[in-house]
Amino acid sequence: MDVFVVGGAVRDGLMGHSVNDRDWVVVGSTPEAMTALGYEPVGKDFPVFLHPQTREEYALARTERKTARGYKGFAVQAAPDVTLEEDLARRDLTINAMAVPEALAHLAPDQWAGHLVDPFNGLRDLQSKVLRHVTSSFAEDPVRILRLARFAARFADFRVADETLQLMRHMVQDGEVDHLVPERVWQELSRGLMTDKPSRMFEVLRACGALKVLLPEVDRLWGVPQRAEYHPEIDTGVHLMMVLDMAAQLQTPLSVRWACLMHDLGKGTTPADVLPRHIGHEGRSAKLALQVAKRLRVPNDCKELADVVAREHGNIHRSGELNAAAVMRLLTRCDAIRQPERFALVLQACEADARGRLGLEAIAYPQAARLSCALQAALGVVTADIAAAAAREGLKGAQIGERVEAARTAAIAATL
Repeated sequence: MDVFVVGGAVRDGLMGHSVNDRDWVVVGSTPEAMTALGYEPVGKDFPVFLHPQTREEYALARTERKTARGYKGFAVQAAPDVTLEEDLARRDLTINAMAVPEALAHLAPDQWAGHLVDPFNGLRDLQSKVLRHVTSSFAEDPVRILRLARFAARFADFRVADETLQLMRHMVQDGEVDHLVPERVWQELSRGLMTDKPSRMFEVLRACGALKVLLPEVDRLWGVPQRAEYHPEIDTGVHLMMVLDMAAQLQTPLSVRWACLMHDLGKGTTPADVLPRHIGHEGRSAKLALQVAKRLRVPNDCKELADVVAREHGNIHRSGELNAAAVMRLLTRCDAIRQPERFALVLQACEADARGRLGLEAIAYPQAARLSCALQAALGVVTADIAAAAAREGLKGAQIGERVEAARTAAIAATL
């Protein structure tokens, strides 16, 4: 049998990036032969094995044929006579359809010359910074639209080949994207959000029409005006992308980036006769964010953070004007006393929102420090002592709670 390292490890090696994981393809073998050599079978949908020493994945060369719409609608054939080129032909992008023989895999990429298996000119596209589909079989799997968009965000200086973008548009028009399962959509969106330029993912999805199918609540924000004195960029969709890229610049976690994506959805439902004002958009945003989370089966930490940020980002922006009692009420609505770590993430999202505006990218966001200090002051109140003293006075339940809140408010006032 012949063994090759394929896909991302080859691409990243040629780009000079560090290679952490390697995918291996085995040509000319069978499951029985692999098992006899000590490889452990782990594949469910197609033959994949773990190396007995390294525990890396080795997949038998295979072909795929679409049999029906949907994630499971593929017939996989793994046989000893499947060639390496046939295996590479089923891959999504030319830059992911290159291979190197096992004997050279651990050498420096400049020593691969003359041995790189590149039947679809992936190296040329890598050097030209082009994302191009391998064959027309790209159209058989709509997940590839999301994958390409994610790669566009990861490699933000790459462009999508014209013919590939056209193929993606045809896929959307043919209804292929309608059959994506929520788990796969979330998987690709979440990975794209964690790139250095997440706006590129949404730019590509919007260009091919897939965003309107997958996230219509986001897609309709483009063209919606905002008040220029607060949003010099005016367009809500443009603002949203600036917020996402600012969240990436601040190196925030996934939950914050998802909250940033969801925070202004309500502006897409503002009545035309009141534009460019968006009175009450926070509540509408929160409601739409919960609907999106349910539809895409978004993890609870992302869903809950998005809900708080959507509801309270306006109040947090204006919190410098609030007195101690109002600050205490804001902290209570954000559940900051019980979840201070989450409140820190809320503040990150709000900072990204404030700085994700044209010409305001470098502004300070003192609201975060002020509210953090207020929260620390409130958390420093020894509630057990207050409760015990109130109980000795015969107070109960809500009355004790009022005493605790009053003490926390006094601590906040002293700090502010």
